[in-house]
Amino acid sequence: MTTPKNTTLTSTVPVGVPNAPGAPAPLVLPARPEPVALHAANSALIVVDMQNAYASVGGYVDSAGFDISGAQGTIANIVRTVEAARAAGILVIFLQNGWDAAYVDAGGPGSPNWYKSNALKTMRKKPELAGKFLAKGGWDYELLDVMKPQTGDIVIPKTRYSGFFNSTLDSTLRARGIRNLVFTGIATNVCVESTLRDAFHLEYFAVMLEDATHELGGAAIQKAAVYNVETFFGWVSTVDDFCRTVAAPSTPAAAMTARETTAA
Repeated sequence: MTTPKNTTLTSTVPVGVPNAPGAPAPLVLPARPEPVALHAANSALIVVDMQNAYASVGGYVDSAGFDISGAQGTIANIVRTVEAARAAGILVIFLQNGWDAAYVDAGGPGSPNWYKSNALKTMRKKPELAGKFLAKGGWDYELLDVMKPQTGDIVIPKTRYSGFFNSTLDSTLRARGIRNLVFTGIATNVCVESTLRDAFHLEYFAVMLEDATHELGGAAIQKAAVYNVETFFGWVSTVDDFCRTVAAPSTPAAAMTARETTAA
């Protein structure tokens, strides 16, 4: 039978960083196009730009005319994911997008960012909003109240779509032996996908939780971003699967299964 065009190749064999000899059996996260094997110690949850700018009424994205009506469900799912990651001992990293109050970090007229950033364009179009969006120290820049970092979490500022560009993200991960990244946040097709693509090029195994991300542009955009990730740059899973997987080692039955698998 002929395989339909544009079909992502799938497998049931887990992929991931090879397990070191004598190491415990890894967790296996159900994902597309194949499961991903990981350990809590070499994994991090990346929470992308969960700021008032992107998810609150009156924030930059809402003011620029994008639909944020689906963001509330995304917020609740990210909160669940963060809580599960912390409980499992997985590092939680919050990316926070924005610039200095004078917008020097934004690049100026010599930068493509000056022309493509919808926050900057909206402020130029509506002078009464000047200085309101994504300026450090302002409400728009702040992380959501329900997404406040706790002791042990890390916050990494960024000035462009990708969290790896001109930031400490890569060095922070490598210093801790992190090889697996689980992505959540806003926007799926902009900052999440940009950071995930760079993660792929930097040799990280990247998983996106599709129901813990929210697009800018509509449902078709979300679908396209998910296809891109699972076909070309990483893996796609869900919040339920992530939470179940990272909670598994806390149960005696799961621990026994892991020991039996290792012994076999």
